[in-house]
Amino acid sequence: MTTAKHLVALGSSFAAGPGIEPVADVQAMRSSNNYAHQLARRLGWQLSDLSVSGATSANVVDTPQQSQIGPGQFPPQLEGLPGNADVVTVTVGGNDLQFSGSMLYTALKHAEPSSPLLEMMGLMFPNGIPPASEDVIAEATRSLVAVIDGIRAQAPTARVVLVDYLTVLEADISTPEATPFTVEELSKLLALQSAIERVFAEAAALRDVDLLLASELGRGHSLGSADPWVQPLHTALDKIGGSFHPNQAGMTAITDDLVGLLAD
Repeated sequence: MTTAKHLVALGSSFAAGPGIEPVADVQAMRSSNNYAHQLARRLGWQLSDLSVSGATSANVVDTPQQSQIGPGQFPPQLEGLPGNADVVTVTVGGNDLQFSGSMLYTALKHAEPSSPLLEMMGLMFPNGIPPASEDVIAEATRSLVAVIDGIRAQAPTARVVLVDYLTVLEADISTPEATPFTVEELSKLLALQSAIERVFAEAAALRDVDLLLASELGRGHSLGSADPWVQPLHTALDKIGGSFHPNQAGMTAITDDLVGLLAD
């Protein structure tokens, strides 16, 4: 077993764990049962969980972030990275591609057209689901590489582990009958999900860091499956942030794989 003792978690909501009880930080929409907290408890390590729901790669590197549910503001996550960190996990980039937001906006239009969030979100998605273009993928990859470079500059001996996004949708499981999406919408969202997988794979290869494929791990446990590891659409305003994000079982599955990876 590795002798690492200080785990640091960076990232967005797929790291933070909105909608999973108990809540560790209300403003950050961060759970104390996300994969970082579970891993630290299981291995007996010190934990600095800096993940914040809604974060982009820029919010990790150098851009302060406003809380999505209150007046709080978070400094760039790298500002909290201790130089003596042993392992740093990273799950960020989906918001660079607007994956979660476009899923929620699209689903609400069908399932809850009177939601007060729709008007505000409509400003963010004037053309609906954004395309997963090559230029967008390349820019997101550069941004994730900048996160890795920032970690190495600040904590040069840390082992960096990219944890990509747990699978939310699958073409052969997440049918329109099982989701709030049309066939066309599902196709566009699957393209965005595949783009995130590419971003992580390319960034990991460019900087030779570990990559835990939560996307592969979650196959067969997506929305509409018999045993989903992601939450469905929540329409209540106090729960809506957890929509289409990992549930407790999904976070535990990622934790199990991280234990094996770090013991390797």
